[in-house]
Amino acid sequence: MALLTRRTLLQGATAFSLAASFGRPAKATPKKGGHLRVGVAAGTSGETLDPTGVPVDAGFLAWGTSKSTLVDIDANGDLIPKLAETWEVSSDLHRWTFNLRQGVTFHSGKPLTAQDVVASLNLHRGDATTSAVKPLMDAVTDITAEGDHRVVITLSAPNMDFPNLLKTNMFVILPVVDGAIDVNTTDGTGPYKLVSWIPGQSMAFERNPDYWDLENEGHFDTAEVSVIPDPAARMNALRSGQVDLVNGIDLKTVNLLRAVPGIAVDTVPGGTYYAFPMMTDVAPFNDINVRMALKYAINRQELVDKVLLGFGEVGNDTPISPRTKYFNTDLVQREYDPDRARSYLRNSGLESIDIPLSVAEIGFPGATMAGELFANSASAAGINIQLTREADDTYYESVWLTKPFTASYWTQPVSCDMIFSIAFAAAAPWNETHFNNARFEELLITGRSTVDEAARASIYFEMQEIIHNEGGLLNPFFTTVAWARNTAVAEPQGTTAYADLDSFRCIARWSMA
Repeated sequence: MALLTRRTLLQGATAFSLAASFGRPAKATPKKGGHLRVGVAAGTSGETLDPTGVPVDAGFLAWGTSKSTLVDIDANGDLIPKLAETWEVSSDLHRWTFNLRQGVTFHSGKPLTAQDVVASLNLHRGDATTSAVKPLMDAVTDITAEGDHRVVITLSAPNMDFPNLLKTNMFVILPVVDGAIDVNTTDGTGPYKLVSWIPGQSMAFERNPDYWDLENEGHFDTAEVSVIPDPAARMNALRSGQVDLVNGIDLKTVNLLRAVPGIAVDTVPGGTYYAFPMMTDVAPFNDINVRMALKYAINRQELVDKVLLGFGEVGNDTPISPRTKYFNTDLVQREYDPDRARSYLRNSGLESIDIPLSVAEIGFPGATMAGELFANSASAAGINIQLTREADDTYYESVWLTKPFTASYWTQPVSCDMIFSIAFAAAAPWNETHFNNARFEELLITGRSTVDEAARASIYFEMQEIIHNEGGLLNPFFTTVAWARNTAVAEPQGTTAYADLDSFRCIARWSMA
């Protein structure tokens, strides 16, 4: 990471600073103009622009196109300035100071101020918030504005990764109007204005002529997004020229699409994982033997071969991929073993068991097939998985986090601390497995303040081991990120693998060829 070098930290300097001198990948001068049409797989009628809500593809794309965070990441995954031009930290890592870029305005014409930043970050703090990223802000004791262009954030405990956490999409900065923030405002500081939005159906954008970085972003004149949940319909829309770019492509069609003149398929190895999370405090999943039986009753390689068609790799029931820093290389890979699964079931006093599993294609692409394959392999262990195909439109509002055994997906985290804090901390709103482990909670706090690289790796290794052995995460595979585009659309050199569609910045960063 380009945030702070371990050498600098160990030298004990009194303060550290990052300036806006980060390099961008060399690329040809982007072409200005044109209209981009995007077809996305996920969007629901209940989705809002509220950054404390539960977004899917369409919501993330709306934020990444029309709004901005304090910091960003480049194609190498390194932290770079955005609305914050520089930042500094005290030697004890408790006090972070962010110096805002001057001259930035919202689409409404309102100047960006430190007060907007303070109020936006405070949306995710306090007992009343329902924000999924509240755990990332729990250590924050105070956020204050020093004048109009300086924000000071004080932590109760040191956290060397804190600026990395602020890259999280939910930390977009919204305007304070008449002393308050409208969480569903379309106003933002991004390269495009959101001019229309019908939840679950469509969005339209037009370039913000006052954007501060039009040299590097905001190349299209206009863009529109259509929500097309059906994979075949999405591919047909691309092939027929109705859209220029689609995500969530049916992997069975990759080679066919690559053979179509004028269409390019981009695959980016990444750490996005597809999962079947179990609520560990709900029967029968509150019995660790049942959880272990299910983990040995799934044929992971079969799912990689048949669902991902080889575009991925097996998972091992932790959220950290083999391509991620601090991946625990000591964990033995779980293999399909129906005899061992049945043995765990017998430890629970059972010869067989019925297990309901809810899936939807919005849960993750191919979730229905994955569930069917899982049911088939589990039957050999006496496990009868009763599959329910839920409605895509309301899945993340009424099924995920509500029913005890579901399908879900998580994009590659910016850091181990982020995914542990959002998805596994006991108090995290998106703790889909209801995981609650005292040792894990202790290590989570310790890891944030550990400077020594070897010691930090040891902490994150142990946290993965705890999840692997005791958690409710059944992670069959990590997937390759894939999208398809008309070759009239050009990507910049280097796209990020942290999330789909260039971290949902495709409209902001790409251009016509």
